[in-house]
Amino acid sequence: MADMLVKLYDLENFDCAGLEKSGIFIKRAIAPEKETVTSWVKKNFSPSWVSECDVALSQVPSKCFLAVKNGKILGFACYDATCRGFFGPIGVLGSRRKTGVGKALLLKTLEQMRNDGYGYAAIGWAGPVDFFKRTAKAVLIEGSEPGVYRNMIKKQKDAKSKE
Repeated sequence: MADMLVKLYDLENFDCAGLEKSGIFIKRAIAPEKETVTSWVKKNFSPSWVSECDVALSQVPSKCFLAVKNGKILGFACYDATCRGFFGPIGVLGSRRKTGVGKALLLKTLEQMRNDGYGYAAIGWAGPVDFFKRTAKAVLIEGSEPGVYRNMIKKQKDAKSKE
């Protein structure tokens, strides 16, 4: 998968009023939620996303945003987890996709990156390319595969090293 680039200075502010009327709120995660959030990510997504989420939650202020309804997590988005200026990962429960939750998480997180002083955001290993293009006007970065993820060490199935 290739990386994508977003011009943060071209983003319009996103209004979450529609979601909030339905009881869904976008909030910045805080340290006491770290175990709950990383456990939720582990249950619903990949181990590498747990690691990135852990890094985002270990920063002050946290670089992890949550979509929450009635105290339940519906989705999350992080930035500055793998590299400074990188957005991601982002994950939304399957039952909540195509409801505006992912769009809200993406745009509120990108707004915060702009507020932190970034002019651009890289979306590493962008999965839903069309979603990022449509929602944030992201463009593919030619020649970015595998990018910073080159030579990434993955969890070994067998604990014994075979050299």
